[in-house]
Amino acid sequence: MNDPFTRASRRRFLGICAGVGVTSSFFAGALCSLAGQTPMMEIDDTMIDRAAFLAGITISPAQKAAMRVKLNQQLRGIRAVRKVNLTNSTPPAYRFDPLLAATFSGEAKPVRNETAISDAPAIADSEVPKDLEQLAYSNVRELSELLKRQKVSAVDLTEMYLARLKRFDPRLHFVVTLTEDRAEAQAKEADRDIAAGRYRGSLHGIPWGAKDLLAVKNYPTTWGAGGFEHQTIDEDAAVVKRLDSAGAILVAKLTLGALAMGDKWFGGRTRNPWNVNQGSSGSSAGSASAAASGCVGFAIGSETLGSISSPSTRCGTSGYRPTFGFVPRTGAMALAWTMDKLGPICRSVEDCALVMQAIYGPDGSDLTVQAAPFSWDARFDWRTLRVGYARSEFSPTKEDKPPENATREELKEWEAQKDDRSAARLRADYDRQYDLAALDRLRKMGIDLQSVELPAYPVHAIAQLLTAEAAAAFDDLTLTGRDNLLTEQGPEDWPNTFRVARFFPAVDYIQANRSRTKLMQAMGALFSKVDVIVAPSNSSTQLTMTNLTGHPAVIVPNGIRGQDAPKPPAIDTGDDDSIGGPGTPLSITFLGNLYQDANLLAFARAYQLASGFYHLRPPGF
Repeated sequence: MNDPFTRASRRRFLGICAGVGVTSSFFAGALCSLAGQTPMMEIDDTMIDRAAFLAGITISPAQKAAMRVKLNQQLRGIRAVRKVNLTNSTPPAYRFDPLLAATFSGEAKPVRNETAISDAPAIADSEVPKDLEQLAYSNVRELSELLKRQKVSAVDLTEMYLARLKRFDPRLHFVVTLTEDRAEAQAKEADRDIAAGRYRGSLHGIPWGAKDLLAVKNYPTTWGAGGFEHQTIDEDAAVVKRLDSAGAILVAKLTLGALAMGDKWFGGRTRNPWNVNQGSSGSSAGSASAAASGCVGFAIGSETLGSISSPSTRCGTSGYRPTFGFVPRTGAMALAWTMDKLGPICRSVEDCALVMQAIYGPDGSDLTVQAAPFSWDARFDWRTLRVGYARSEFSPTKEDKPPENATREELKEWEAQKDDRSAARLRADYDRQYDLAALDRLRKMGIDLQSVELPAYPVHAIAQLLTAEAAAAFDDLTLTGRDNLLTEQGPEDWPNTFRVARFFPAVDYIQANRSRTKLMQAMGALFSKVDVIVAPSNSSTQLTMTNLTGHPAVIVPNGIRGQDAPKPPAIDTGDDDSIGGPGTPLSITFLGNLYQDANLLAFARAYQLASGFYHLRPPGF
């Protein structure tokens, strides 16, 4: 839901948009923007000429005369709609459904009825260390067994994680607000309930952190953005309520890049525990950084276009982006109503499944959520799944060529960035060996990998839908000038992106949605042949495509770069999610069919157990 939208992802698809002539359809938006600067101004021939120039089209004098009356009527309608009080929590009158045919039915049931089936770890039978910090990197299942058997108390576990959050926040900058009083009260209640035999399940007594776009009553919900530092929302988000019911203990509200972009927020920049000179990527910046550094038992993030995937890759965590419409977003900041997803960031895939068991399903408020089943069973036979790999995405980097139909200014910028692109290709070529090693490991696991190709659609151009929705979600910032309160003000940042989005006409917005339907049909055909697709995490194509179609993804650690890895840039500008460098983690991504998330997680867990990379810890934490 995030971004979910990383700076690098946005730069890639905006560049492609320009190259395929998308700007030639901006006439309507350009015209309304020109006339909308002054409340009583009307559209005249000069404005039509300027807008036509921006759109690259010609309009004759006779045509202009015929257009003026209708255009001014349209402008008055736009001004009238702007007077309606639309808060960020007000959704459009339409809903995105990733399913092209009705599949699920049933009454909304916000209470979880299913029981997760997991493998009990050996740690439950061992002695609890005298220094509880030795449990900081234990996974949820291990901690839950210790809590259930009362070998460790929820109070002690909570105090340990709070102490680590306080100690490492000055280095990693991942905390917006500690929820210490709330956590202490929840921990005492958890210990009382467990002692009385009222054990609620795997998350009972587990401390966790929430990305600070989730509303928590009596605490600020800042969205990571300047101008919202003191915002409070008087009701807990649906996911927070469900985790409360499961007995989980909220210890902190964690950072996100401002309005779910990147890792820079009003308090600074969240850092990667594997290399504190780098940002943690975003926008679920604090969730990934805190989970990776053993400062929470698990965290909740969000993704719109990369906001779980990117920081999970950068920080070496297990990230899970559920099928769109599986987890209710009630009480979460809206960025793009048809693309926002909430999901867990954890130390293991099984942890992600256990968290999902507590948070999925309809809540009666977020009407995009389907009554689809989710039942985690760690014993599921993943060998029955058909597995493909996106062959072209594993190919060597393509030859460096300037964008087609580029303007003189774009060509100048392209030439100036040649050295940066060359360095990025060198890093990508180095990282490719880890992607190919993942395919070899899967074959050694006995998997017959099928070669598949992702549908050939202009996914980066279709993803303009995201920026149009985001600009609508935060329209008040643009119209009032409050966008100048946001920390980042560059060409690729939200304030400028919101302004540019106003030049996206309604007709072309609908055409992009129609193209999205064709893409969904093509992905449906692909997933009729396979159940799981393996893809490189650094592929912007698979990332953009599956966020548009709503398919689930699991991001799994896939090794640590060696000392021979190309050095990262001296400064992490945030423009490249894969800056790498010696001693930093990589990941591989597994994609699944819609609402088949439990099977996808079982497969990803099998790979994780075979590879063992999830046991790796960042040095110094």
